[in-house]
Amino acid sequence: MSGPSEWQQRIQGEWHGRPSLFDATGAWRGYEDIRRSSVFDDGTVTYFMDGGLEGGGPLAGRFKLGAPFAFGVTDAGGDRLYTGPDFYGAGTPYGGFVDARYYGPGWQVDLNTWNQTIGDTQVYSSLLFQGPAVVGCFNGLYTRDPAQVAGWLRDETVNGPVPFILPTKDAGAYGGDCEVFGPDRKPRGTVRVTVELKPIDLLRTRHHVTWTGALERRHTVEVRRDGFRSFCEGPGAWGNAQAYGRASYPSLHFADGTRLAGREFMMDATPGMGAGTTLAVAYELFEGNALAAVLHGVLTWSPSCTGC
Repeated sequence: MSGPSEWQQRIQGEWHGRPSLFDATGAWRGYEDIRRSSVFDDGTVTYFMDGGLEGGGPLAGRFKLGAPFAFGVTDAGGDRLYTGPDFYGAGTPYGGFVDARYYGPGWQVDLNTWNQTIGDTQVYSSLLFQGPAVVGCFNGLYTRDPAQVAGWLRDETVNGPVPFILPTKDAGAYGGDCEVFGPDRKPRGTVRVTVELKPIDLLRTRHHVTWTGALERRHTVEVRRDGFRSFCEGPGAWGNAQAYGRASYPSLHFADGTRLAGREFMMDATPGMGAGTTLAVAYELFEGNALAAVLHGVLTWSPSCTGC
């Protein structure tokens, strides 16, 4: 390896966070205090993770750290290969977003980690699997700005357990530009994503979604929320979503055979009835069960909704 890859340069430094732990149903269970860094030294990358779990309930025995984690990374600008001893697998970067799938012998789970880097902030989540079944989820926000760490961890303590709930009485729209990448990891331009919301009642909302630019798509769907779960009931898409705290993970199917898997994270959601105004999104679009595109970006709320 002659030098650090673009992704390695993007994530240099020590990141501090207090991600929350949720069980498979979406119930909050505790916090994980973590300091982590990916260090490039003399052509070698080593990933370090140090911290511990506070709380955890019935998951505590599985996810408390007995020692700091460390593992080697082979990183030549394509997939990042995790070579153990504490994690084995690979991560694929798409610009400022990485989709990683790997196994942790200490936790005895498969992990699917999505990490979206926005400047000095990382929007992080790890879905934890026993075979095909989700057994839990870690998610939260990280910073590498030393001046923000104390306040950051305090805010994550307050905001981590907040459930993902979109506005239930006010029509409006989340909108913003997302970067698009092909399955070859090469950039393909930008897409303007608009998610217009028209609440029907406290548990049902009509979503009108429009993509314009490098990808052109639009659909309307009625979404019904049931606790931490949501159900997408046509007419333009069908599927469901599971929320873990401020992050919701939708799975949508369309009549043309395409499928969307995503994560929508309320970056500024706080306790109380108000929804957040900043939504970090990452979506993977599949055509005929083959990955066709990856897009990610930040959407901001506007109280106006032209299509509502």
